[in-house]
Parts: sequence; C-alpha cells; structure tokens
Amino acid sequence: MINAILLGPPAAGKGSVAKLLSKHYHLPHISTGDMFREAIEAKTPVGILAASYIDKGNLVPDDVTIALVEERLSQPDCQHGFMFDGFPRTIVQADALEQLLKKIKRPINTVLEFECNRPELIRRITGRRICSECGTPYHIDTMKPKKEGVCDHDGAPLLTRKDDNVEAFTVRLKAYDELTAPLIGYYQAKGLITQFDGVKATVDLFEDVKAFLDTL
Repeated sequence: MINAILLGPPAAGKGSVAKLLSKHYHLPHISTGDMFREAIEAKTPVGILAASYIDKGNLVPDDVTIALVEERLSQPDCQHGFMFDGFPRTIVQADALEQLLKKIKRPINTVLEFECNRPELIRRITGRRICSECGTPYHIDTMKPKKEGVCDHDGAPLLTRKDDNVEAFTVRLKAYDELTAPLIGYYQAKGLITQFDGVKATVDLFEDVKAFLDTL
C-alpha cells in the first residue's frame, strides 16, 4: 500500500507527477485546495466551516484543515492508499497528521522529495500560460501551443496568471523555505524521505518515482 506525501517547492513537478501516479496506481491525489473545494461544494460540515474562513479572506486554521483531511481519508477511494500534495505545509500540521494517521492505523510509508534549483523554478513559473476559457495549461518553452498565444482546443487567448511572475513567486518560495522546507529534516529523521531530481522532464521523473514505488 502507498500512503505518500509529495514534498518540494512550488513548480518542482509534484502536481504533474502526482496526476500520473494517481492514474497509474488508482490512488487519490489529494491537495489541500482540492479538498477545500470538494468539501465546500458538497456542503459537508467541515466544508461549511472552512468556507466561513475562506469567504472572509482568512486562512483556514490547522484544526479545521486536519478535520477536513480526516473527512477526506474516510472516503472509499482512500481505502487502499493515498497521495498528499501540498500538505502538510508546516511541522505543526505534520504532527497533527501523524496523530490522525495513528488513530486510523494508516501511517505514511514514504515521502517523495522533489529537488529543483531556483533558476529552473522561476523559468517554469514565468513561462506558464493558461487558456482564458478552458484553463488548459501551456508553457512558452516546453508546452507550446500550435499557434502562439492561442489555445489549441478552443482558440481562446492564453493568459499569464497574475501570480506567475518573479516577484510573487519569490514570496511563495520564501514562505516555502520558512514553513515547509523544515519538513525535509522532520521526515528524514523518521527514515521516510526519498529524493528525486525535479529538474527532469515530467515523464522521466514519473518513471523514476514509479520505479521506486514499485519496490515498496
């Protein structure tokens, strides 16, 4: 069984590889953002509580986030394993997650750390484009549309998201360094970390991770 956490800075390839792993292993790819959206749309008790913070522009407290994680893990698709992407974000959240998983007897058995140098992260972020209509992602270097500036699927113009710039991304990286990067040492001390080269192309990175997971 795979109970995994994907760890690494934004744009290191976690989300892209997680989607491929989810399809290959038939495991839910759980991100905090997805959890919030799904719970709010379903109007679950925790979803309603989370919405009361989000609607006011406030951060959702850790205890509400953990309750949401517990709610998500109780769903049938998580019974044979799961992958967390973007959670936990802090040592406090990691401690709370560990206690929750002990309670339900489904501990994390691997943490996949995606390493990537800062210039490459910035290149990826600043080159991202997204369709203004259907949301299809592109990149000016690695996923070019057939016609520059236009979506292949619906012909709508491609846009740069407002936070996909060096200044905004630098703020995100600073938050990662201060709050999330300490989790690397936290999970190393538990013997759970395996490192992967996030500079590699998504397909190659997926093959590396899959080869490792197949040994568990």
